[in-house]
Amino acid sequence: MNHTSRNCFKLASPFFLMVLSADEKRKFLRSLEEDEEFRYAVAGMLGYKEILNRITSIEERITRLEERFAELEERFVRLEEEMVSTRRVMTVIAHRFGVISETSFREGMKYVVEEVLGAAKVSRLLFRDEDGIVYGYPSDVEVDVAVRDGEHILIEVKSRVSKGDVAELSRIGRLYEMKEGIKPRLLIIGGFVDEGARRLAAEAKVEIRGVVEEI
Repeated sequence: MNHTSRNCFKLASPFFLMVLSADEKRKFLRSLEEDEEFRYAVAGMLGYKEILNRITSIEERITRLEERFAELEERFVRLEEEMVSTRRVMTVIAHRFGVISETSFREGMKYVVEEVLGAAKVSRLLFRDEDGIVYGYPSDVEVDVAVRDGEHILIEVKSRVSKGDVAELSRIGRLYEMKEGIKPRLLIIGGFVDEGARRLAAEAKVEIRGVVEEI
């Protein structure tokens, strides 16, 4: 490409074309007509610019798609949370109307326990209450126990939580502390929660996670 062609090639960019004088525009057009090499060079440059524009357009579309996928992911997360919540309520209602047993209810609430405790392993503990601390007479006492980061957690799962359930777990907590020498965290996971049970739980330092609140 000769010197004139190279200069005209530089002038072929959109920015320079905007600032060309009338005489320069005539020279540019004449070069396009008379200089085949220059003409091909300009055509190639224009094609390159078109490719760049298309790449930019594609990148913009990809960005919009990624944003769309992020929105869909958020919707799926919300839907999953709503499904879990609905499943909890349906389990409680099914038990309330006698569709499932207390044992099945406890089984259905396992995923709630997992949410609350995370990766902590839950085991069933059976020990003897010789002094009748829990029920007022010597008896065997059972309770679910989880240990997480050195914290001992006593767990009860009830379809309906009453003041009696709260008082019972509080007494089991005292017995556990006497037996193990460790003051445990007390947790009840329930379906319907009586308002009286919640008030007593606040006084007895028993945590309640209810699926459905009921006055």
